[in-house]
Amino acid sequence: MFEEYLTLEIGNNTTKDYLLAIAFIVIGILVVRIFKKTFLQKIKKLTQKTSTNFDDYLIEAIEKFVIPALYISIVFFGIKTLTISGGFRDIISNAHKVILAYYIVRLVSNVLILLLKTWVKEQENGEEKVKQIGGIILIINVLIWGLGILFLFDNLGYDVTAIVTGMGIGGIAVALAAQNILGDLFNYFVIFFDRPIEIGDFIVIDDKNGVVEKIGIKTTRIKTLSGEQLVVANSDLTSSRIHNYKKMQRRRILFGVGVSYETNSDDLKKIPGILKEIVNHQKPITFDRAHFKEFGDSSLNFEVVYYIEDAAYNTYMDIQQQINFEIFDKFDSMGISIAFPTRTLYLRNENDQELKINSITNPEKVDKAKD
Repeated sequence: MFEEYLTLEIGNNTTKDYLLAIAFIVIGILVVRIFKKTFLQKIKKLTQKTSTNFDDYLIEAIEKFVIPALYISIVFFGIKTLTISGGFRDIISNAHKVILAYYIVRLVSNVLILLLKTWVKEQENGEEKVKQIGGIILIINVLIWGLGILFLFDNLGYDVTAIVTGMGIGGIAVALAAQNILGDLFNYFVIFFDRPIEIGDFIVIDDKNGVVEKIGIKTTRIKTLSGEQLVVANSDLTSSRIHNYKKMQRRRILFGVGVSYETNSDDLKKIPGILKEIVNHQKPITFDRAHFKEFGDSSLNFEVVYYIEDAAYNTYMDIQQQINFEIFDKFDSMGISIAFPTRTLYLRNENDQELKINSITNPEKVDKAKD
């Protein structure tokens, strides 16, 4: 009775053929699962002890793409043990090729991107640089998927040579029509490899400034200080003079202060030392010089130079503000007047008598007085 059941024919295959096909599929899946649970898990534990993360990502990629491809292949070969019509066999075979091509492309793409990210992370400021490789990842995916599709078409029996020729002619036409886009793409690679700017840098381009938010394959996006987003073509960016303040290790500060002409000589000679002492109170700074620079139109001008060992603009403003407070307090305690714009004019009246007018701050008022 059992033997009769095994020899029962259904759709050109006996029950025994179906059972053998099912057994092949089940055993194959079990073998793959055992491999995944034992050998692959042991390798995974070993890779977790290594200093690099690439091997961890590689094992993860095998779990995501190789293992499912093996499951699909086992089912396919199990079905192939049966006697099936030519048309259905071709459909199954083509479906298997498509699925395998998908997983192979995904695996190759992930491995290449992981290699790229690992290499970028090893560079200086690697974590920041990883954020700006989105354009390269997109290009890698396009190239790999394009090659994968050509490979698939070749295996499906299509004339790949004709397809490549057509793509070449079409590519020339597209290149001619999209010269600006290709120029921006080329400059994206220039920005990535030459690294004049990176995400998070504060830059000034002509009269525009802001923090770099995103570097794309065609444009770079900058968050300006006033809050709006500035979009700049990569070609315009690389052809401009860029001031990158994040690259600045220290900031050189030059400022001046003027005192009135009524300041006596002894106090005047003390001022450079006073300015040096005030600047040296601040941290973290390196004092350079303080000098009586010139006789101005309405003031005796002093010039001070120092370096801030910090590139942050807020740190500079905090230090300069404190210096200004201390200069004002010190000069006030010494009776030294900080100068303001003044002018001394000599006028003659109708009797040819001179009249001296001091400390005139608004020349327009004097003109009215003469009238």
